[in-house]
Amino acid sequence: MKRFTLLLACCAVLAAAQQLPDIYKDESHGDPPFLSQAGWKPLINGKDTSGWRADIGDKHEWFATRAVNWRRIFNPRFLDASPVPGDRLINGKTGRTADLRTEEKFGDFELYLEFVISSGSNSGVFLHGLYEIQIFDSYGYAGPLQVGDNGGIYADPKGHGGRPPLVNASKPAGDWQSFRIWFRAPRFDVSGRKIANARVLRVLLNDTLVQREFEVDGPTGSHKGELVEAPMNPLMLQGDHGPVAFRNVYIRSLAAEARP
Repeated sequence: MKRFTLLLACCAVLAAAQQLPDIYKDESHGDPPFLSQAGWKPLINGKDTSGWRADIGDKHEWFATRAVNWRRIFNPRFLDASPVPGDRLINGKTGRTADLRTEEKFGDFELYLEFVISSGSNSGVFLHGLYEIQIFDSYGYAGPLQVGDNGGIYADPKGHGGRPPLVNASKPAGDWQSFRIWFRAPRFDVSGRKIANARVLRVLLNDTLVQREFEVDGPTGSHKGELVEAPMNPLMLQGDHGPVAFRNVYIRSLAAEARP
């Protein structure tokens, strides 16, 4: 009888898990989701920076490349790459250039991307160009995690809000790392008044859960430019805080059934 009761309980748990939206299910490790799931769109064309631009009036030094290398002994503060057609984007030779944003705008989305940074470097992925998921060289840090650590959600312009990553899932400088992010855009009524804040539904850093269900009540402290909160906005990559490169940047619309 006990075995039968236990079996029923396990079946109930399994059935409940199968009814959960995808954003609440555990992720398996392995190949990126765009290789096996439908609806993903690449944001890097494999040749150049077409489809991306800097803020109006700004010039950027980002370029496409075939390969990115990090030299731990001889040049740990920089990344090595040559400007040739390729499927990686890097923020220039010194990592001190303008932010780069997509020309296309998005509403609710699921995002997958991979990045690599040099030793001590700092960057960020701005959802809607406004809400930053931090990229930072946090590998090996054993102290209390901050909003500025890798996978953190940055604070507002007054230093309030934001949230540190739940755990330190960072890889060493020079290793490719991955983000998978589920994002819900802010909501507005017919008059244009905001009636619901943006929400970061979930963030996986290197297949490890680091953020879940966080409401963002406005742009983060490092936001700049002409963008304002809206139902649709571009994706932005930070370019002025140190060397960083990106590859396999894919996005897809967040299906209605995947929303909590």
